Amino acid sequence: MSDSGRNTACDSGPLLLGVRHHGPGSARAVRAALDAARPDAVLIEGPPEADVLIPLAADPELRPPVALLAHAVDEPGRSAFWPFAEFSPEWVAIRWALEHGVPARFIDLPATHTLAWEKERKEETGETEETDHTEPTPAPTKVTPEGAGEARGADGERIRVDPLAVLAETAGYDDPERWWEDVVEHRGPGGPESFAPFAPFAALAEAMGALRERFGDGGHSRDAVREAHMRLRLRDARREFGDAVAVVCGAWHVPALRERTTVAADRALLRGLPRVKADLTWVPWTHRRLARSSGYGAGIDSPGWYGHLFRAPDRPVERWLTKVAGLLREEDRIVSSAHVIEAVRLAETLAAMRGRPLPGLGELTDAVRAVMCDGSDVPLALVHDRLVVGDVLGEVPESAPAVPLQRDLTRRQRSLRLKPEALERELQLDLRGDTDAGRSRLLHRLRLLGVRWGEPTASPGSTGTFRETWRLRWEPELSVRVAEAGIWGTTVLAAAQAKAEADATAARALADVTALAEQCLLAGLPDALPVVMRVLADRAALDTDVGHLAQALPALVRSLRYGDVRGTDTGALTGVAAGLAERIFVGLPPACASLDADAAQEMRGHVDAVHTAVGLLAETLAGAPAGDAGRAGAAGAPSRGRWGVPGTAGAGGAAAAAHEDLRVRWRDVLRGLAVRESAPGVVRGRAVRLLLDDGALDADEAARLMGLALSPGTPPADAAAWVEGFVGGGGGLLLVHDERLLGLVDTWLTGVPAEAFTDVLPLLRRTFAAYEPGVRRTLGELVRRGPGERPGAGGREAVTPGFAAEPDTGRADAVLPVLRLLLGLDAGHVTSDDDNLAGVGR
Repeated sequence: MSDSGRNTACDSGPLLLGVRHHGPGSARAVRAALDAARPDAVLIEGPPEADVLIPLAADPELRPPVALLAHAVDEPGRSAFWPFAEFSPEWVAIRWALEHGVPARFIDLPATHTLAWEKERKEETGETEETDHTEPTPAPTKVTPEGAGEARGADGERIRVDPLAVLAETAGYDDPERWWEDVVEHRGPGGPESFAPFAPFAALAEAMGALRERFGDGGHSRDAVREAHMRLRLRDARREFGDAVAVVCGAWHVPALRERTTVAADRALLRGLPRVKADLTWVPWTHRRLARSSGYGAGIDSPGWYGHLFRAPDRPVERWLTKVAGLLREEDRIVSSAHVIEAVRLAETLAAMRGRPLPGLGELTDAVRAVMCDGSDVPLALVHDRLVVGDVLGEVPESAPAVPLQRDLTRRQRSLRLKPEALERELQLDLRGDTDAGRSRLLHRLRLLGVRWGEPTASPGSTGTFRETWRLRWEPELSVRVAEAGIWGTTVLAAAQAKAEADATAARALADVTALAEQCLLAGLPDALPVVMRVLADRAALDTDVGHLAQALPALVRSLRYGDVRGTDTGALTGVAAGLAERIFVGLPPACASLDADAAQEMRGHVDAVHTAVGLLAETLAGAPAGDAGRAGAAGAPSRGRWGVPGTAGAGGAAAAAHEDLRVRWRDVLRGLAVRESAPGVVRGRAVRLLLDDGALDADEAARLMGLALSPGTPPADAAAWVEGFVGGGGGLLLVHDERLLGLVDTWLTGVPAEAFTDVLPLLRRTFAAYEPGVRRTLGELVRRGPGERPGAGGREAVTPGFAAEPDTGRADAVLPVLRLLLGLDAGHVTSDDDNLAGVGR
């Protein structure tokens, strides 16, 4: 660049451009000042190790918001971010330098010291987070009020210093953000900086100089070290480029950079700083993470609004309200052009009444609420979430440095057409397809690695194991998690397998190992299963706690069912699952003795879980190939192995034998619990209910056991616990359809002494509050008229119209042929009579 083309702005020394981070007004002013000064080098506040990454900002595939990520090589979870948005003054300076072929360099304290310094601070304060994701502490001008510093007054007390608040108060404003908008952000592209590009920086530097003269470092003692390093880097640049150097930094630092100090004094401040080896790269960032509400130290309230101010070439108010109208129309709200025109008029009127040069976000929000939202804050919350904050996610090119695991993850995302997005979305997968099955495996592997990109949720309208529903949302911190997981392998598959094996070895609880086995099957990690199964067998053999065994069995049994859809060989799990069930059968009755109320409730949950698991396990064994069932049976024989079901030898009838034996033995356990006096009432009642639901206990016997449990000799609290176990958890319909049982409950309840009623009332309320409103209403009507009593002869019907007193078996049997056809059961037994009965073929 020729000397004649350069402005004389740098004749008196380096051009110091003090800014507020992530401020569109500051960004426009920086571009105008650089265009006017045309320096030979641009120095920017940031970690010097990232100098090699600056050229990537010219890549069109690097789209802000992005962030510089620094993490410790030996401890990837210890990390720090330096975010940049398109309206960040630092980003504008980087882009200007690249466009004009001018060297750009970072001059802040190196990340190698920042990360080590943060680690020492955590240790001094006793903070124990497993992983640190921090942004470098900003100068006070970067944020309000989080950026406030601390100083000591004349009396020695610490004073909170908020530079923007002090300046705003001096100008007669009670809101620092509103003052900053009026003075800086509302100056459009044709503002005063077009004629005097350096005036805003000179005024802001003078104001900051006065504040620092009054408050010193504002309580940020470490700023002195950072500013010493900045001065050293500035001296190096001046030796190389002369005074034709522009510095873009927080306005709070400008007075310190102007301060005349010696090199020795600055180096003395940097001597002995802790350090760690650090790697840096670019990572995607989001507008939501730029927001102050996310906890980001230099955050702003409205990144989406600031981005709009920076991009809008003119008429920002009209353009913003047009965006709002478009969003509300997408949500099926009636918003016309007349609404937009009226909202513009109202916003301008409010700005005039409040003495503002232009309508700000506050005026626009009030106008939108009044005109477009009919005074409601509900649609206004959507506007704030989608537009004021926004869900913009930046992009980083493949050429950016990354750990091998991140590169493999990027390849897998591209091949599976699974793009990371900042906006939360729902993804439904059909595991019978190769692409969806691959997506499921990838998401489960990432969860195992601690990269929680997606969270599984219940699939709406489907209970089959071939469907999965996920909620996906990519957060910037996940890039740190990926780097942290890189210690386990260079690919997602290898890393997940190594992590699973390590977790299995380190797991303390048996339930953790079985859950890990389930995760391995979901994630498609067959090579990790042998290690997990060996640990599982060893832990199961040593664990004598029935509660632990009961917690472990459901996850293990669920794992057996995944082989149908995912094609996974689950034969190795069958014997272990059967062995766990056998040990639970033996140890459960003694474990139910002498339990307090909380332990009894927990044991009831174990009984329910085991009951469901035994049913699934029995079905799995019944449908298993003869070889697999034979292995389970052979493993289960006490004389042949440690894991399995006794008495199931031979491949021919192993499946049926294992199926029946598991159910029979479990029902025997439930019968024993139902009459075991030492078991708590909630467990005894639950055992009776499960037997009744399975058809292993007739209604007469259930009524007899209930009568015994609710007899006058039973303490009211024990009787209430029995009722809770029997009819709790959806048992209301049972009482509706069996008025004999309802009569027993009603008779017992009316006979509870007054002094004991308050003791049993919480149990009863907890039990009946779980019923659907319609069930409670029907029970109330039955109790009002008296259970078992029918309306007398007086022209009134004996039952509800449209319903008979007893089921019509003929009409019920008519649907069986159709059900068999739909389910593919007993296809060979469908006769012509069945077809005629069901109306098939007519």
